Amino acid sequence: MNDRSQKLLQIRPEISSAKILPNMSSDERFQNETLRPILKLQNDLFLASFQNYIVKGKNYFYNLDIENRLNYITNAIQKDIKYRNSLKGIIIGQFTLEEYESYIKNSSSLNKRMMNMVIKRLQDQIQYFDQAAVLV
Repeated sequence: MNDRSQKLLQIRPEISSAKILPNMSSDERFQNETLRPILKLQNDLFLASFQNYIVKGKNYFYNLDIENRLNYITNAIQKDIKYRNSLKGIIIGQFTLEEYESYIKNSSSLNKRMMNMVIKRLQDQIQYFDQAAVLV
């Protein structure tokens, strides 16, 4: 393992609830060992990124009720290819070389997992964007 990989692994938070079991699929193992810690590490960047996405969308997000705001998050990540690729870059840039080699073997399935996890993470923190609106 090279120096970059060691440093990346050192800065990741540990997630005690992310269990690794012998009968897990390789995707589920990758999710718990790699994706969950990276998403937690990058959380502030995801929030800032989506706040910027809202501003670029002329703050339309703030005219919506809560249910439509949740849908707005889902649609932004599922349908806006440029934004989705940006989010993937935020995550993939934190992979070690070994993790990247594992990722490319099943990137389609792992991309779906990553984006679903980011959607859920943003939706679970939706109150952040109300606070951010006050600051703008």
